[in-house]
Amino acid sequence: MTVEPASPMVPFGDHVARAHARGSLVVQPRMGMSRPDRMRAGLRATRGAAAGTVGTITVDSYTRTGDTAAARRAVARGLALNGYPITVHRPAVTRQVLRGIADDGFPVQVRHGSARPEEIVAALLAAGLDATEGGPVSYCLPYSRVPLNVAVAAWERGCALLAEAQRAGARPHLETFGGCMMGQLCPPGLLIALSVLEALFFRQHGLRSVSLSYAQQANARQDEESVTALSRLAAALLPDVQWHIVVYAHMGMYPLTPGGARLLLREAARLAVRTGAARLIVKTTAEAHRIPTVAENVTALETAASAARVARASAPPSVGTRTVGSPPLGSPAAGVPTVRVPDTGIHAEASALIDAVLDLDPDIGRALVTAFARGYLDVPFCLHPDNAGRTRSGLDADGRLYWSAAGAMPLPARPERGSPPILGSDGLMAALSYVQRTFDRRARTEAARHPRDPRITQTTDRGEHQP
Repeated sequence: MTVEPASPMVPFGDHVARAHARGSLVVQPRMGMSRPDRMRAGLRATRGAAAGTVGTITVDSYTRTGDTAAARRAVARGLALNGYPITVHRPAVTRQVLRGIADDGFPVQVRHGSARPEEIVAALLAAGLDATEGGPVSYCLPYSRVPLNVAVAAWERGCALLAEAQRAGARPHLETFGGCMMGQLCPPGLLIALSVLEALFFRQHGLRSVSLSYAQQANARQDEESVTALSRLAAALLPDVQWHIVVYAHMGMYPLTPGGARLLLREAARLAVRTGAARLIVKTTAEAHRIPTVAENVTALETAASAARVARASAPPSVGTRTVGSPPLGSPAAGVPTVRVPDTGIHAEASALIDAVLDLDPDIGRALVTAFARGYLDVPFCLHPDNAGRTRSGLDADGRLYWSAAGAMPLPARPERGSPPILGSDGLMAALSYVQRTFDRRARTEAARHPRDPRITQTTDRGEHQP
């Protein structure tokens, strides 16, 4: 490959803010290929989608876990990996992947899943990129057995690398994965608290452009309340940084039918619009079965963008909108969504958890380590050694998440409604598959009502398989 410098890119946060100010939801795939030519083709297809997109380079499992030697051997042997080994490919090669595609209208984010991100951050910066994601908790507890204090120290070093690039004139962007902990069955108060605490950690270590994540769960109204609460807390606690909200399409067991998958993705897009979120991470109709093709990713991007446009056109003017700009550092980056949802206590729960952690130590990294050691933060069904494991959650008949055991977490008292049930193995499996079953059933019902509508009865998305 002939090596040329990558084109200049608008800062990731600025690009999303400008799109949101125009009334456009930015949609993004989770895409990574090991061969540079395939990765380039995937980025080109993403950019060419009929949607407002940003690009993604997702790294492979060897790179995520720091096994660079294994990734290098695989590349030398021509073996396909499940992502792009950014620490193995030379920066000049990655710049060539980006050349003519990643530019002022199409920034690219590196996604990785690493509890120790320093080498990945150094590699992406060397390649001319400065947007990534994760966090000291959200990329430690679910994905590794790295001690939490080690992950916190590693993320401090990763943030320092990005902050150094910021001092050199860049506007690096860091997205917290905290709102996606374990994918599902984590009640939203804890998801929101973790997302905000990681964003505060990034801010404390010099970052001035961040995004806060939330993963779509099983009840649309609860999700609306949750994203609204997340926005309120971000506006209150991050007044001097640029920020936006990113919604993830459901991260648990995905519908088995293409129709069910499309219905779920459209609902995620509507959630983003109703709550004023600026970006959506999509999923495809293939999620329950295999790695999606590039073409299936493009179809998902276009499906989500179309659903967002319909939702925005049909919403009252004051609902689901907020002011998001590209302010200078030191200015608020966003207002609060004006969508009105019932208050069931999610904001109060998240606030109590955030306050309890911040009261432990002025250094947020140390506070997070202490909070998990004391059980003030405790993720249900998480087996990491540094997680207390005394909390349990469940799903009611409407798909709302609840705490059945709170352990030592300082949650606000709620009116007595009897003791919520603690899930057994059968109940756990039923809760994990609730979204899958619900949306597959809805898809079958819609197909029976509209047997001649190809948008509903289509059974496959066409395209070549992504390596």
